[in-house]
Amino acid sequence: MNTHDTETNKRMTFAIISHPDAGKTTITEKLLLFGGAIHIAGAVKSGKTSRTAVSDFMKMEQDRGISISTSVMGFEYGGRKINLLDTPGHADFSEDTYRGLSAVDSALMVVDSVKGVEERTRQLCVVCRMRATPITTFVNKLDREGKDPMELLDEIERELAVEVRPVTWPIGQGKLFKGVYNLVEKKLLLFRPGEDQLPTDTFRIDSLDDPRLDERVGDSRARQLREDVAMITGIYPPL
Repeated sequence: MNTHDTETNKRMTFAIISHPDAGKTTITEKLLLFGGAIHIAGAVKSGKTSRTAVSDFMKMEQDRGISISTSVMGFEYGGRKINLLDTPGHADFSEDTYRGLSAVDSALMVVDSVKGVEERTRQLCVVCRMRATPITTFVNKLDREGKDPMELLDEIERELAVEVRPVTWPIGQGKLFKGVYNLVEKKLLLFRPGEDQLPTDTFRIDSLDDPRLDERVGDSRARQLREDVAMITGIYPPL
């Protein structure tokens, strides 16, 4: 393998797609936070960050609170150069989104947990399927009163004709949302409203019978998580 191929293989490009107002730019910002490109959430929207981590920078985008053109942001992570494409969600700017999808390795599809699968999401999923682009789905706004997570999984499979494999699972919902449990890493990530820096309240539990689970999220939510995970394990094959 020559030097050019080596450098090319170190680069990964992801498009972030969704129906308007599903929280696409906010998710982009969180990825930049975890990737070390920014150090506090809100820096992207406020413009207090480097040019490689800027989304929705046009005045019209800021005035309307939407993405009009595709923003490209990059950071180094795990020995790779990661490029994020924050694509326009509105149909009026579809051409820019379609061009972006032609140049990515994978797509991150953001779904609003309150509204579920929406029309623009269906259209973009079809484009990804035509291009054989792998899709990772991120369900957003779990701290709001939304659809039942199991029903939402069924809706995603039915509406988008995809097979889902849950990686994380919510603990509670709406005002009772406590965080997520990583089914693969067996790790608990607890949610703190308004947190704008890297989360620190994470810990691994080797078994869902670990009493620390009940202590941190409450008996009822711990019991519900155990029931949900047992059901998920029985329905969906492992990732």
